[in-house]
Amino acid sequence: MAFQEKSAWIMSLALLLGGLFYFGVVAWMSSQIGELAPPILPLVAVYTVILIIIAIVGHVVIAVFAPKDANTALDERERQIFDRAGHLSGYVVGVGVLLSLGLYLFSYSGNLLFYGVFASLMISQLAEYAIQIFLYRSGV
Repeated sequence: MAFQEKSAWIMSLALLLGGLFYFGVVAWMSSQIGELAPPILPLVAVYTVILIIIAIVGHVVIAVFAPKDANTALDERERQIFDRAGHLSGYVVGVGVLLSLGLYLFSYSGNLLFYGVFASLMISQLAEYAIQIFLYRSGV
């Protein structure tokens, strides 16, 4: 398994765990106040710290087990994989933002708009890593 594929797995895990934590807390806060909780900066900061910690620990672990792979430059195939994954994940974020804006037009909830766009960013990044993994595995 290539270093970049391992990295994609680690970042996918980080995004999944961070997203579950973030939206779990938002759901809990919302249930406590009886309506959609407003976004709060400390929660976004904790989410970011969770991502950073998982990413650093995960990358240090895979770099320790394969130090040569960690420093190699991307080859042509890997550059194509990254380009294609980034291109396709751009559609995911675009659709997510459009859906979020559509929800806003019907609900006029800025909180819902924030969460929709934030989720779109998370999902598009997760899609990028998933596409990278798929392309590595399929040998494209």
